[in-house]
Amino acid sequence: MLKGPGLWGQQKMPGLPSSSPGGHVLEPNLSDNMQILMTERDVSAWSSDRLRQLLLSIRVEGPEGVCLMTEVSKLDGEASINNRKGKLFFFYEWQLKASWLGTSVGGVKYRGTVEVSNLSDENDEDDLDINVSLCKDQPNTPLLDLMKRTGVKEVRRVLTKYVQDLKSEFSQGMILPTADGKDPSVPAKAKRNFVKTRTQITPSQKSLSSPTQTSTGVLIPTCGFNLQESFRTSAEELYETFINQEFVQVFTRLPAAVDSRKGGKFWHLDGSVHGEFTELVPHQRIHMKWRFRTWPSEHFAAVSLELEDHGDETELRMECRGVPAGQEGSTEEGWKRFYFNAIKQAFGY
Repeated sequence: MLKGPGLWGQQKMPGLPSSSPGGHVLEPNLSDNMQILMTERDVSAWSSDRLRQLLLSIRVEGPEGVCLMTEVSKLDGEASINNRKGKLFFFYEWQLKASWLGTSVGGVKYRGTVEVSNLSDENDEDDLDINVSLCKDQPNTPLLDLMKRTGVKEVRRVLTKYVQDLKSEFSQGMILPTADGKDPSVPAKAKRNFVKTRTQITPSQKSLSSPTQTSTGVLIPTCGFNLQESFRTSAEELYETFINQEFVQVFTRLPAAVDSRKGGKFWHLDGSVHGEFTELVPHQRIHMKWRFRTWPSEHFAAVSLELEDHGDETELRMECRGVPAGQEGSTEEGWKRFYFNAIKQAFGY
């Protein structure tokens, strides 16, 4: 049986004398290899962010019009990973409610909700109960049929992706401690013990050969760059273009999720880019933590966008610091191509 929240537990082993006739549990003798080893990691916060990102990326279109998710109003539950004797076990249980906005072919807008009550490690994706409805004050519309026909499939798809991402994101971070309780990843040259799990997840070759991909924290050389660009629009419109989810999806032409508040997370280019807003001054300044998904794990650059309105155009000054050395060229080119040029092409700025 497990003892408290620690990494180690004790139990009585068959054939061993107890410390009293009552059979109290003894401290196991490590030399006899009778310890029970367990690590546990709470991934509820990461799961909450990822679920929100995936749900807010949903957009469905049909002859009836277009529907997209606009808000996740309820996200109750938890998720954790246990490493027991060299095997990984993923536990999660969530109840969620999201709002959707539909626009008919005639331009009339309707609002509704999606609810899922049984997202759990005990249920397969086909067993999920996904309920779609219109808000009580909304008249009936064919958009409800669109959501029930196509929207439910998209909800099921992104919830399945959440489970896949959960297992791939954390399977390599649950490393067993050694018998003396020390983390085998410290010092950095210590041998890492990757284990097979019941989900058959194994580390990729890239992770094995690149120490910057570990979750233990590795110092890497970084660099930065500055950019300046003019847009034929107001500072107000340009500011909204960067923080409004619908606008981001228009100019990137890919799913995105944006929580436009200080501390809010964003997810661009179908997950290739994500980060967090650290400062937002309407129509003037956007500061963020920003990363590309191939960068070393948990490493973010600091990006500052300063907007100066000149009446008929707005000047944007960008400062990016903390880019992994050797990737400044591709990062700078990516910002020009997928942000600045894409915004001009999509909106005529």
